[in-house]
Amino acid sequence: MANSAGSKKRARQAIKRRAHNGSLRSMVRTYLKKVDAAIEAGNQADAQAAYVLATSKLDKAADKGLYHKNKAARHKSRLSAKIKALA
Repeated sequence: MANSAGSKKRARQAIKRRAHNGSLRSMVRTYLKKVDAAIEAGNQADAQAAYVLATSKLDKAADKGLYHKNKAARHKSRLSAKIKALA
């Protein structure tokens, strides 16, 4: 348990940051699922539109350190390949 005032404050901040990061991570996963759903439906136009939104959210999350930039790039690459395969 935190003893000093500074360590108590850091513990409070960590709780808030963890909740916020979890919310952002959940949002990114939701956007990725929307792309996957459009791909499963075979709708290339919807998949491409959802992909544009998802890549924006994914890149912003990677910039904030929520995801490693290589993980974001890997997700984008795989989704892009799936969308191109629909054509």
